[in-house]
Amino acid sequence: MANSDTGYRRLFAHREMVADLLAGFVHEPWVAELELETLERVSGSYVSDDFREREDDIIWRVRWRGRWLYVYLLLEFQSTVDRYMAVRMLVYVGMLYQDLIRAKQLTSSDLLPPVFPIVLYSGERKWTAACEVSELVEAVPGGLEHYRPQMRYCLLEERAYQDAELAPMRNLVAALFRLENSREPEDVVRVLDALIEWLQVPSQGDLRRAFVGWLRQVLIPRAMPEAELPELENLQEVRTMLAERVRDWERQWLQKGRQEGRQEGRQEGRQEGWQEGRQEGRQEGRQEFLLRLLDRKFGPLDASIRQRVAQADTDRLLAWGERVLTAERLEDVLD
Repeated sequence: MANSDTGYRRLFAHREMVADLLAGFVHEPWVAELELETLERVSGSYVSDDFREREDDIIWRVRWRGRWLYVYLLLEFQSTVDRYMAVRMLVYVGMLYQDLIRAKQLTSSDLLPPVFPIVLYSGERKWTAACEVSELVEAVPGGLEHYRPQMRYCLLEERAYQDAELAPMRNLVAALFRLENSREPEDVVRVLDALIEWLQVPSQGDLRRAFVGWLRQVLIPRAMPEAELPELENLQEVRTMLAERVRDWERQWLQKGRQEGRQEGRQEGRQEGWQEGRQEGRQEGRQEFLLRLLDRKFGPLDASIRQRVAQADTDRLLAWGERVLTAERLEDVLD
């Protein structure tokens, strides 16, 4: 998780990434009036009144309607669902406001600037936590409910975006989401081709290196955990390495899927507590593993394919799983 956070921070330390995040994924009227070229990084280290330090992820500010009406962006990078994320964001914004008051960084009306908090979620499971802090506080009738704190954060869930939606966008964050959601090495190579084209300008060298660092620290270890990576200095070298290791990547995905299937089966069996439950759990684990693998390689599956997998016995599931590695079509796996 630490490497993932570091890789993300390096990417979103670049103005181009934050500008593309706002312009491409925050569909609210005020965004159209931002002067994105004025984006500037703000120190994320501040101390609250009780001297507790908090190093926040990334904070930016930007001009709006031609004046310095500050909009601060707090980006929280999460890979697991935090039920009380809204409370955390409320605390972070409160601490930031304390710092702004001490520094006298107020608007021309002597008011606090608005804060736009974002949670960028890259986990496998669907985000289920409340985005509004008041939803986490018990409502007491008789007037007390009016005193519940209210603050909402913006959730960007990477898995919610389909490649068909992201591919036409000339947007760096869309490219990042496509890499995160990639089903096979060929998908990654296609995105890298686009990034190599978009980031040709010499002044974008730091951003290119940030993408290389993220690929080395996050994506490649996750896809090929056993791979010994050479020193990679640019996106073209990463692209070449991945193109040469397509088969190794597919094989490790297959092995990972098998392990996950066995683990899920054992977990389900423990929950049932009976031998029959354990057997059903293992079978469901195999089915889930195969469906996940098919979905990654061939795209979204229709109901008929899912039904065939659900009705298959253990031997057939294992045979289909072995075919995924070399099959070029879904039909070749399930024939």
